[in-house]
Order: sequence, then structure tokens, then C-alpha cells
Amino acid sequence: MHFHSPWTLLLLILIFALPFARRIVSKTGSLGFSSVVHAAKSGRSLRQRLLWLPTGLRLLALACLVIALARPQTGREQVKEISKGIAIEMVVDRSGSMSAEMEYQGQNMNRLEVVKKVFLDFAIGNGKDLPGRPNDLIGMIAFARYPDTTCPLTLAHGALPLFVNNTRIVTQRSEDGTAIGDALALAAARLKTAEQALKQQQKKTDTAYEIKSKVIILLSDGENNCGKRSPEEAAELAKKWGIKVYTIAIGGGEAMASIRTPFGVYKLPTGAGVDTTTLKAVAEKTGGVFKEAKNADDLAEIYKEIDKLEKTEIESIRYIDYKENYLIFVLLALALIAAEIMLSCTVFRRIP
Repeated sequence: MHFHSPWTLLLLILIFALPFARRIVSKTGSLGFSSVVHAAKSGRSLRQRLLWLPTGLRLLALACLVIALARPQTGREQVKEISKGIAIEMVVDRSGSMSAEMEYQGQNMNRLEVVKKVFLDFAIGNGKDLPGRPNDLIGMIAFARYPDTTCPLTLAHGALPLFVNNTRIVTQRSEDGTAIGDALALAAARLKTAEQALKQQQKKTDTAYEIKSKVIILLSDGENNCGKRSPEEAAELAKKWGIKVYTIAIGGGEAMASIRTPFGVYKLPTGAGVDTTTLKAVAEKTGGVFKEAKNADDLAEIYKEIDKLEKTEIESIRYIDYKENYLIFVLLALALIAAEIMLSCTVFRRIP
């Protein structure tokens, strides 16, 4: 535990000096007696022995309030030591065609849900064949008609599930579409400035930091049909900035979704199918690899291959989560004051 404002604790000196100052300046009435020897031999009652208790309780209450003002905090520090890592930007399609069904571990779910689960296994680890990427900067961009930064590049992978699980398939027709080029260009721009973002997190300006390996994993089940940039133009930017693009065609063939009707379950097409030619060209232009994942097992195997990418050095960052503990001292002070008032009005009551 440490204190946010430790200098406030100096007030404790004044608090515990009050009884001595009071003895010096206080003037009490007295009566003269010829001798108090016999009165001293009579002893003191328990009440007389505890006359200091109300004052002591008040001083302790003031001390607790001073400690509360100093803001005691407890925190758990997590340190990522210097190791090898790369910067990875996931670019995931969330257009309407991603609602097509796919089997994952015996369950039927849409393609986007499968992609999210396998991605989290890749980033955090599944305890089996995917150990996770704890030393890598990982971010995520989701796109339909427009690309959005779902999760910024970060080493704090504990926050990834919250960002990833909040990614949903578009529900409004005005937002539906497949802007592969715009999403790819945004991901490349994020990776281009990754060093600056990392430096801001570290709050360092004395040394330049360079990430030597940057990778985009682009995953889509459709073809580019909207946006300002074409996939080829975005690939040129990635190549110019030294970024490899690994492209994955999810599903394969025409996307189908199950529709339940009173007459049974029917499968209807939800998209025009994946444009493997463009995805392959983008990967080849940037020095990456193109893969097809027709099911969840194929997707997991692709991530295993990506998991073997060459790693480069990445600097450590410290994360500290603080918890404020002043409330317990405030409540203790109130309890002590209440006890002091109660004793002063009952057992230790003085009648002038």
C-alpha cells in the first residue's frame, strides 16, 4: 500500500501534539487542602483510570481522517519484460454476409462469431496448440461500409475480449457493404504510427523506438464494393510502409444463411462470394500469404501458421491498477467519533 499524498501525514504530528499543548495552556480551577495523602491512598476507580478514553478516541478519529486525506492506495503491478514481438492489426469483415453459418466445436454460429473466438485464442491462447501472443502489440479494425478501430494497438491483452465481443454484424442496410480497401488503408495507417502510439503510452521522448515487423491479418468473405480506396491502392500503401498483409478468405464459395419458416429451414444466399483473386493479389504485393478457410478448423490452422512469424524486440510497459482505500479510514473515524460522543454523554459525563 502507498499514499497518493504522503505529505498530508505530517498533520499527524499536530494531532498527537494537541494533548501536550492543552496541558500547557489550559487553566483549571483548584481548591486548597492541607493534605491529600489520605485521598491518594484511597486509590482510583475504573472510571477515573479511563478518563483519557474520550480524548484518545477523538485523536484516533482525527488521525484516521488524516490518513484518508493522504489517499491510501493498493495496486497490482504487471510488468512485461523486454522480449521479442511484432505489431499485428486484425482487420475483420462484419458485413451482412458474415451472418452465414459455420460450425465451431460442434455448435452452429455465424462466421463473425467463429472469427472472434479463433482470434481471441490466437491473441490470448487456448491452453492447447495456440499459446497466445503476450509480447505483441495487437489491435483490431472491423469494417462493413465503413472501417472502425475496434481496439487500438495494445499490449494489455486482458482488454481484448471486451472490445472484440462488442463487435457485431451490421443491422442497418445503409451501413452494410464491404470496404476492404478503406479498412486495409486504415490498418496500415495505424501500424505506420505504432511507434508514436507506443512512445505516448511509455511517456518517453529520450529514445526513438522502432518496431521492425508489422503485420496485417485481413479476413473477409466478400468482395470490395464500396469505399474511397481500392484494395490494390491500400496494398500499395502497406508495401510502401513495409507492412505485410496476410489475407484470409473465410467460408469459401457463396455465403449461405439458414432462414426458419413455418414450412421448415431454408438456406438463402447472403452475398456474392469471396473475391479470392483480389485477396491473393494484395498478399503477394506486400510479401504476405493468402489462405482460404472453409471452416473453423482451417481458420485455426492458418492462425497456427501466423503464430510462427518472426518476432522482433519490443520494449516493456508497466501497468498498475490502483484501488482507493480511504473509505475504510473515513468509516473508522466516524465510528470512533460516535463512540467518543456516546461515552462523553454517559459513562464519562461531566456536570460543571
